[in-house]
Amino acid sequence: MSYQHIRMPETGSKITISNGKLTVPDQPILGFVEGDGIGPDITAACLRVWDSAVEKAYGGKRKVSWCELYMGEKAAGIYGGDYFPAETLAAIKELGVAIKGPLTTPVGGGFRSLNVSLRQEMDLFACVRPVRYYSGVPSPLRKPEEVDVVIFRENTEDVYCGIEYESGTPENAKLAKFLREEMGCEFFEDAALGIKPISPFGSRRLVRKAIQYALDHNRESVTLVHKGNIMKFTEGGFRNWGYQLAKEEFRDRIVTEEELWDDHGGKMPEGKLLIKDRIADITFQLLQLRPAEFDVLATMNLNGDYLSDAVAAEVGGIGIAPGANVSDDVAVFEATHGTAPKYANQNKVNPSSLLFSGVMMFEHIGWQEVADLINEAFVKVMADKTVTYDFARLMDGATEVSTSGFADALIAKF
Repeated sequence: MSYQHIRMPETGSKITISNGKLTVPDQPILGFVEGDGIGPDITAACLRVWDSAVEKAYGGKRKVSWCELYMGEKAAGIYGGDYFPAETLAAIKELGVAIKGPLTTPVGGGFRSLNVSLRQEMDLFACVRPVRYYSGVPSPLRKPEEVDVVIFRENTEDVYCGIEYESGTPENAKLAKFLREEMGCEFFEDAALGIKPISPFGSRRLVRKAIQYALDHNRESVTLVHKGNIMKFTEGGFRNWGYQLAKEEFRDRIVTEEELWDDHGGKMPEGKLLIKDRIADITFQLLQLRPAEFDVLATMNLNGDYLSDAVAAEVGGIGIAPGANVSDDVAVFEATHGTAPKYANQNKVNPSSLLFSGVMMFEHIGWQEVADLINEAFVKVMADKTVTYDFARLMDGATEVSTSGFADALIAKF
């Protein structure tokens, strides 16, 4: 395919996928979006770390051919004001794997969230957020090492669909009239109205991916997180469809919590995956008090957004929290924090969220040696207390370094 502004590398080959399995060449072409605000600083640092780790792991036998893609403010400057160019979506689909820095999202008006638009346009239905503790990172918990969860957040439904009707508009009045007169609903006059779609299709494919991940990675449990005690047909539906899916498609490999007690006396059968559910509010509490009880979480869009950031705060904050948005064919990895424009071009901020999203990306393509090198180097750098300003202010005796300096420190540990 020909592109207007995107330039595919002259060297390297594209990743292919067949029957859900990736075929990764020794020199794959991977896409990257620099991002807005602090995006250029952290992307430049991470590219150096990733390339150095690949070189160390494979001694030149493998190498990434990077292809820059454009979204956000940089895209607007190149494509005449278009923050979300169609050819970038086409390139991501063609490459199958990409990583991006943070993108500008205005509050209260302007263009829609680029992150949400990307997920919906490409049907990246699962947001995957692993949260684990790295030794030496400042944490408010007494035992942060017990935090090791992977959150699967449904990405395409729930209130994020954007089906809203502003107070005082004709559309709002029309919907309010229908709800009151036809459906017997009661609510305050002039209330803004929103619709929360939760479907069997969306719920089942999200839970399917969470269970398959848990089985592939030898995890012990999948917890369906919901508020079904109040929203019985949306969030309660998610819970029920999740259990149905687990029993229909993974019957010989799972046991539900009810079956655990009714059929097995509370003793987990060897080689089985436990499927359980918890109300969302108690999940927030238990993730602080007894985090070791949770392994893989599967939940809806809004719950997943809240939970991901809340759990990340237990192990260092969203500044080091990685994430990915995936479908069955495409995976886009991303920094999970915002653009922090007041720190733009200051070479100051912590690049670890994007860094660890890259770790996820290398795990995704099967280059585990690269992921392991970066994880090990990070722990060593934390032990030296060589950190960016956000951690330096929380540590005694820390050496504060810049974004690029932090990358240098990591590379020196390979």
